[in-house]
Amino acid sequence: MDKFNVLTGVAAPLNMANVDTDKIIPARFLKTIKRTGLGKDLFSNLRYNDDGSEKPDFVLNQPKYRKAEILLAGENFGCGSSREHAPWALLDFGIRCVIAPSFADIFHGNCFKNGILPVVLPADACEQLMADAELGTNARLTVDLERQVVVRPDGQEIHFEVDAFRKHCLLNGLDDIGLTLEHVAAIDTYEKNEPAWMPVIAGV
Repeated sequence: MDKFNVLTGVAAPLNMANVDTDKIIPARFLKTIKRTGLGKDLFSNLRYNDDGSEKPDFVLNQPKYRKAEILLAGENFGCGSSREHAPWALLDFGIRCVIAPSFADIFHGNCFKNGILPVVLPADACEQLMADAELGTNARLTVDLERQVVVRPDGQEIHFEVDAFRKHCLLNGLDDIGLTLEHVAAIDTYEKNEPAWMPVIAGV
């Protein structure tokens, strides 16, 4: 998992509340277990017409937001089913941070496990950032995880809270496997000594 420390990039304003995981990545795209290749299908029902052509009004289809790395969203983002494909699709598109007034719990946790920082800010602060984002590529936001601040284009800093353990994991690029491997020496010692105390099962 890639480390997350300081991210400066274009923010795309998706001013919609209760965006569920089926909107983020529709169920028909869940056949894969790969974490790559889903970015093209992110928000598919919102991005494309039935014939596959783009809907020009959708935010990620607008030229100034096509390479957005930060997504600004409404309350209760990521509600619905607990599909891990949702953060996979966001990450594959290039989104490393989502800022919203609130998140669904399971989606919130899945973001951390996949290298995406979900930032919870008050609704009025999110509205300010939405207004900033309307300026497009001229309004780049900075998200500093170490200092726990979002920096607006005018330099104003907005503090956010984050769980200390999850912060540690993102700063160091540690997913569940990475966390386990931090204890590889103890695991090796355990496996080496296991035959000395484990009962022997006949025929095994």
